[in-house]
Amino acid sequence: MSVIESVVRDRLTEVLQRRNAEIVDRWVRLQHERLELADGGLVETELHEEADALVRALTGGLASGLPVAEIVTGHRELHDTVTDMSLRRARAGAEPTATSLAVLALKEALLEAVQGEDLASDEMFAAALVINRLLDAAGALSFATYVEGREEIIRRQSRQLLEISTPVVRLWQQVLAVPLIGNLDTARSQVVMESLLESIQNEEAIVAIIDITGVPTVDTSVAQHLMQTVKAVRLMGAECVISGIRPRIAQTIVQLGIDLSGIMTRATLADALSAAIELTGRAAQGHSTTPGAPGAL
Repeated sequence: MSVIESVVRDRLTEVLQRRNAEIVDRWVRLQHERLELADGGLVETELHEEADALVRALTGGLASGLPVAEIVTGHRELHDTVTDMSLRRARAGAEPTATSLAVLALKEALLEAVQGEDLASDEMFAAALVINRLLDAAGALSFATYVEGREEIIRRQSRQLLEISTPVVRLWQQVLAVPLIGNLDTARSQVVMESLLESIQNEEAIVAIIDITGVPTVDTSVAQHLMQTVKAVRLMGAECVISGIRPRIAQTIVQLGIDLSGIMTRATLADALSAAIELTGRAAQGHSTTPGAPGAL
């Protein structure tokens, strides 16, 4: 670090400490005037708290002694403050450009504050370079964090939609059913399996019906997903019945050479429910005649 940069950083730290409230107010006004962040769900109090936290974190970063290029990523408080701000705005629905520009607007507020100080021309130039490099890095981190946060929200919402589209319903005592509609890919198969296994445990079910009436086609991949689900259900101590085997689906399964001989299948959900009730009856009868059980001979 050069002597002039060291002097400038000390001076910037002092300016941020002394004129904190002024810089915070100016930054909030700039956001309201140019970025229309009110649409992102942030109120005046939140903006001031957010601005105050970021200015304090910048002050600590400048005083840390880290190289300017490493302050935003290397100073924990500053890094966390920028990322928290971006994630909060992503959840509030603010636009990504507005979130990034909000950080960059702080650059103008800082430059205005520095211009009011008694600095030599070379010191003013060095101060502007430090501010630009620091806030550009913060803006880049803010944008990257926002994008990551929105992607996480989209992934979570997609999973929630998958769970809604594959409900597990109770048809009878200890009998559950999963009516599938649409294509069955890897992600959806995982959701089906997790939801079904959890419901089997919660309901103490002994039969699970997977109805594929609404599945347009059954290929090798779909059959593999179904067989994996059946295996998992059996590991839970339950039996699985696949219903909705229409003539065209049956022909496709035979032509593909898919072996479902080890799995109970039925043409309709009604047939599957009848089979499931019969299975539960057998299970209850077998339990009642177990030696030592109540009512056993």
